[in-house]
Amino acid sequence: MSVASHFFSVASALLILIVVVEYLRRRLLRERHAIWWVVAGVLALLAGLFPAALAFAAHLLGVEVPVNLVFFVSVAILFLVCLQTSSELTTLENKARDLAEQVSLQDLRVRALEERLSSMAIEPPDDAPPSDDR
Repeated sequence: MSVASHFFSVASALLILIVVVEYLRRRLLRERHAIWWVVAGVLALLAGLFPAALAFAAHLLGVEVPVNLVFFVSVAILFLVCLQTSSELTTLENKARDLAEQVSLQDLRVRALEERLSSMAIEPPDDAPPSDDR
């Protein structure tokens, strides 16, 4: 690995970690969403700092080219991020549907009460003085 590619890989990994930490600090990203990005950043940093470890891991797993292992791990992490996001989206959709149903039921109850109150209202007699509702 050339010095330029070594420097680029370490700088990229550090940039990923800095961005994730900054998003967490600004509350633009929650901790449970950041875990996979932190894992990706740490793995990229380790691969950048110790390229021989990447070659060793690729050899252990039977991968001929270490870069292919990087691509595979990257795709696996992105798959896990998508799976987590889809799971949370499904949960939020269920909660939104439940809330919409509850609002509809509350609206029906309010309308029924209003109808009952309006049917029970007693009309003031014609000779009664007007009420002073200020």
